[in-house]
Amino acid sequence: MCRHHDLDASGNVDITQGKEVLPSNVKPTNYALELEPDLEKFTFEGTVGITLDIVEDSTTIAINDIDLVIGHVKLEYDGQTQTPTSTGRDDEIQTTTFTFKDTIPAGTNAILTIKYKGTLNDNMAGFYRSSYKDEAGETKYMATTQMEPTDARRALPCFDQPDLKATWEVTLIADKNLTCLSNMDVKHEKDHSNGKKAVTFNRSPKMSTYLLAFIVGDFKYVENNDFRVPIRVYATPGNEKQGVFSAELAARTLEFYEKTFDSPYPLPKMDMVAIPDFSAGAMENWGLVTYRVVDLLYDERTASLDRKQRIAEVVQHELAHQWFGNLVTMDFWEGLWLNEGFATWMSWYSSNKFYPQWKVWESYVTDSLAGALSLDGLRSSHPIEAPVKKVSEINQIFDSISYLKGSSVLRMISVYLGEDIFLEGIRRYLKKHAYGNTQTGDLWAALSDASGKDVESDMATWTKKIGYPVVTVKEDGKTLHLTQNRYLRTADVKPEEDETLWPIFIGLRTKDGVEESLTFNKRETTLELKDTDFFKLNADQTGVYRTLYTPERLAKLGQESSLLSVQDKAGLLGDAGALATSGYQKTSGLLDLLSGFKDEKEYIVWTEIAQRISGLKAAWLFEPKDQTEGLKKFQRDMFSPLAHRVGWDFKKDDDDLHQQLKALAFAQAGSSGDEKVVAAATEMFKKFAEGDADAINPNIRGSVYSIVLQYGDNSGEKEWEIIYNAYKNGRNGDERNVALRSLGRSENKENIKKTLDLAINGEVKEQDIYQPIGGLRSHAAGTKALWVWTQKNWDLLVKKLPPGLSMLGSIVLTCTGGFTTDQAIGDIEKFFDKKSLKGFDRSLAQSLDGIRAKSAWVKRDVEDVKGWLKKNKYSAAEKL
Repeated sequence: MCRHHDLDASGNVDITQGKEVLPSNVKPTNYALELEPDLEKFTFEGTVGITLDIVEDSTTIAINDIDLVIGHVKLEYDGQTQTPTSTGRDDEIQTTTFTFKDTIPAGTNAILTIKYKGTLNDNMAGFYRSSYKDEAGETKYMATTQMEPTDARRALPCFDQPDLKATWEVTLIADKNLTCLSNMDVKHEKDHSNGKKAVTFNRSPKMSTYLLAFIVGDFKYVENNDFRVPIRVYATPGNEKQGVFSAELAARTLEFYEKTFDSPYPLPKMDMVAIPDFSAGAMENWGLVTYRVVDLLYDERTASLDRKQRIAEVVQHELAHQWFGNLVTMDFWEGLWLNEGFATWMSWYSSNKFYPQWKVWESYVTDSLAGALSLDGLRSSHPIEAPVKKVSEINQIFDSISYLKGSSVLRMISVYLGEDIFLEGIRRYLKKHAYGNTQTGDLWAALSDASGKDVESDMATWTKKIGYPVVTVKEDGKTLHLTQNRYLRTADVKPEEDETLWPIFIGLRTKDGVEESLTFNKRETTLELKDTDFFKLNADQTGVYRTLYTPERLAKLGQESSLLSVQDKAGLLGDAGALATSGYQKTSGLLDLLSGFKDEKEYIVWTEIAQRISGLKAAWLFEPKDQTEGLKKFQRDMFSPLAHRVGWDFKKDDDDLHQQLKALAFAQAGSSGDEKVVAAATEMFKKFAEGDADAINPNIRGSVYSIVLQYGDNSGEKEWEIIYNAYKNGRNGDERNVALRSLGRSENKENIKKTLDLAINGEVKEQDIYQPIGGLRSHAAGTKALWVWTQKNWDLLVKKLPPGLSMLGSIVLTCTGGFTTDQAIGDIEKFFDKKSLKGFDRSLAQSLDGIRAKSAWVKRDVEDVKGWLKKNKYSAAEKL
């Protein structure tokens, strides 16, 4: 949108680098920061003294800042003091440049001191305010931070780039009765005569600005001392006891990571804080990790097993960052995947060690890998190493590519190299680059060093190129002919989009086991088998690609499921679904394959079956009722026998996956209208409405809410009010969130209106706007109403969720992505045609691509599906 604006040492435009970065004439080495927030006026005052290494003779110093009022500025060096002769401002790239009369000589150490003021904003960015109601119902406030990716500049003037690491000395001034926290432990505390105190923290190690954190508020904590440094979980008073699980897990995890990485955790403490207003799930600030409340606090009495697993995953993800991201940091944001991909992989690796009963690597296939392949199957995806130049582009790459495809590529290379060798490479990487910055090539070099293989030539294509391949398998006797081509969900790959040749790790499974060493990086290759009675590519689904078999082979694999691992079966179904979506196979073939798994026993496979049916129903959302009801009947036919077999009575001796299987079967059978499940849900809900808060097991609470909203009298009018009350008065954040997420499931017009009103009338925090509206996409009436509401309230949504931050893109995806027709694409494009797309252009393009894929799928296979439903007695002509 705008040309690049780098400045050289003299303040002139430098167009050589192509990124919005600060000039390299000076570098920070230490920040001495003093801040005083005012929790009544929602303002703060600060003074920062930045110690600078003057790299080149300079008369200008440029810093990043936004929404700050700069006061007195002075520069001290060699016994001299200068103040700026002029100050230049560039709002586009968020910089202020100070010009000085006398040249500051290279090799000098200088201190730039800036006094400034700012606002404690309510946008969950920089230094901001968060509110909550105390036990007496009074609204209270705290001041907290979220600096990643580029919002440290909202809290202080600074050099806000990941490669410009420095040490930090922070002092917070606040009321004596409030808790003050920062990355480091307290050095000393001094009382002021005005009822305030100054809390000074010890100097931090070198770290990037985006990891800086400080918090002032009324907190209580639980402490765990099982690790060699204290671990505390902070929460608003009355909630701190729900931090016990996370504190214990953190102690175990830090010890495990120290041993795994052969690298000691370098800070003197670990604090984890539940923040009531938080835009992400959590943030890995070094030594002071902040979390959305429901992703840290756990109440065993009221929370589902899914919630426990989510908390474990998030805590272990953030703690992995203490090394991978914090100790060793990407040098610029195109390397984000080095942080997020690895932390995601490591959270799964450690969860698998801690909770083997969760079968983490099985669910990885239906969760992380599926999410990566879904987004990366769109033309509007991006490479793992996403080229970013402007501040407005950075937030948009915090997505499934950086996190899930990044972790999937690491999973692939870890299997190829072997886990032990992979982790040895990681240890060498961390040791070599501690407290420094890296690029992707540094990771490949460390893995090459550990393995003796040329990892970079194998892996560079996977991180630098967009997309992934579909491998077509043709059989000629005992010879397999394999061909790779770019996969697109929209089924319209152009020749120029099909030039990449990926290095493919074949992972061939036969009756003799798995051969992991087979690879190819050409368009075509052949494999000779001893016999072709049984084989499957991509064993355990560790490769990042789809496999296209002949219809005969696909059917045979479905019949030979006893020879397949759980990951293989889930992957087979996932590939078949994706290939039907994009026209490589007929949807009737997918439906036949799904039907063949009616007697399946494994939870993970059933999860994939549910996702395949859900994807089909979403694409057919606006088709005639005989087809939508036919698909619902098919869903019921698949899941009702399972639900009746496993039941929905949760027992203490049920293992974790069996609990999840019960919950899944109940939800799927109930949402598709199984009479026994609907009756059971109605009975549980009745007891709940009469005052029994524990009448519904936490594992199926959301499902019960959804079922009674669908099948209650008047499409759940009375039920909506009861669930709304559960949102208002739930015992904790998890209970309230489950209720909030369910409200959109009702198709009743009045309930739809109330749900949409709720999202923006001030009752729901900005961080949670997506929750009530998300359920509306499950039905055609809600999808239409949501888009009308979006257009009507667009200006308000932009105000609540500023485009420069991260949440607007998610809302755009939610509010537009439910449609399935070319007409809808035209309507959406027309609405956004005259509007600025800054901050969400990538999200909008991905949403439109998703609609195109669904539209093409329906047009291509509508008669095929119609015929299959009729042939298998699922059409409206049959009893529904």
